[in-house]
Amino acid sequence: MQTIFVMVKCELGKAYEVADDAVAVEQISEVYSTSGQYDLLMKCYLDEKTDIGHFVTSRIQTLPGVKDTFTLITFKAFA
Repeated sequence: MQTIFVMVKCELGKAYEVADDAVAVEQISEVYSTSGQYDLLMKCYLDEKTDIGHFVTSRIQTLPGVKDTFTLITFKAFA
């Protein structure tokens, strides 16, 4: 299992709608609203064989209201 975080910039006024749509995506386990350059932070768990770029471009960037994304790939989780 690989864990990634995707920061999402939304169209103005669309963050709540994007968050609602995102929680319906099976691989997205948590969605947080954030302040700053990005509006949402999504924690995703992907199978080892899943292509990260394809997942982000096909499952997150295509959500209505998504304007931009920034993906963080993780290596090791510390307790």
